[in-house]
Amino acid sequence: MSYCSFTGGEEYKNHFQPGIYVCSECGHELFSSTSKFEHSSPWPAFSQTIHEDSVSKHPEAWGPIKVCCGKCGNGLGHEFMYDGPREGLSRF
Repeated sequence: MSYCSFTGGEEYKNHFQPGIYVCSECGHELFSSTSKFEHSSPWPAFSQTIHEDSVSKHPEAWGPIKVCCGKCGNGLGHEFMYDGPREGLSRF
């Protein structure tokens, strides 16, 4: 499953079959479907990455943290604190 292609809308927001989400640019493993949760945003939401280096994080001036592919730097979205399936978790 290729994650985060912004050209045609998000195909995997309501997709909950087992699998691995990878970067749409380079194929780097990002998230497992087991860490995915339902959310009101237009993009899929995850509570954790597959590997420690799956993503890189960059603080933004307006508050959230920009999340990028840990291999190629492709933009994946933003992390919001205290916006996860359980209070205290982040959403990617």
